[in-house]
Amino acid sequence: MATPARSGKPPRTLYTLLEARGLLEMAMLPAWLPLLQATPRGDGHTVLLVPGFTAGDSTLIGLRAFLQSRGYNVATWGLGQNTGFKLKFSQALEQKVRYLHHRTDRKVSIVGWSLGGVYGYFAAHSAPECVRTVVSLGSPMRFSVERLQVPLVVSALYRYFAHPMGAVAHLSNVRAKVLRSPPPMPSTCVYSSTDGVVPADSAQLDDSVGQHENIWVPGSHLGLGFNPAVMWVLADRLSQPEDDWQRFSPDGILGSIYDRIAGYMRTEIVPAA
Repeated sequence: MATPARSGKPPRTLYTLLEARGLLEMAMLPAWLPLLQATPRGDGHTVLLVPGFTAGDSTLIGLRAFLQSRGYNVATWGLGQNTGFKLKFSQALEQKVRYLHHRTDRKVSIVGWSLGGVYGYFAAHSAPECVRTVVSLGSPMRFSVERLQVPLVVSALYRYFAHPMGAVAHLSNVRAKVLRSPPPMPSTCVYSSTDGVVPADSAQLDDSVGQHENIWVPGSHLGLGFNPAVMWVLADRLSQPEDDWQRFSPDGILGSIYDRIAGYMRTEIVPAA
């Protein structure tokens, strides 16, 4: 199914105002952990986690702990605070992916939260021979110079931390153009229809070609790294055999419930007014 038409508009104001619910999602994670222990275990390959804009490795504690419990060798980007889509970070991340691949002699999976997903996809395009799969979590994958709309507070933060011209200065870079399509390996965009930072239609890529898929989860943008649905999806996607990619198709009662809700939510993604 191809992605919906991009609205180019920011999320609904209500969703942005409700982003504080991410704290509740974080607080509820321990209650979900016993159920998450039933998710598939991995094969021990390396998973590289990339934090979101203005965040650092400490925000990845939930994802790191969960993926380690599933048997993965988890690494984080180790570059300090993510202060925008910059050449120095993209080059350093590419080199880290190459290093991890060389050290383990196995391909690396990349999981990026928010802007971290943009970095993850860029690294996957830059070093495809080193990457097994890449997953973005609420990442602005379909923003362009012509149609860039985010909440005012996010725009102000980007101008303060990254560049006085805002994200346009980095999106116009010729190196960013590779992000217009999925990379040449299995890839997944995880998005929420109630994301208060990145609109659902902007957090997806065309899934009608190649080994790419867009997967809906409930929840906020700020809570994605502690969201049990995200962890459920990651456990399923990362545990796939390297040369036997299949689209996300959860089974059992939980899978049936998810399919019904996700199918409804996909049809209800409406451009913000």
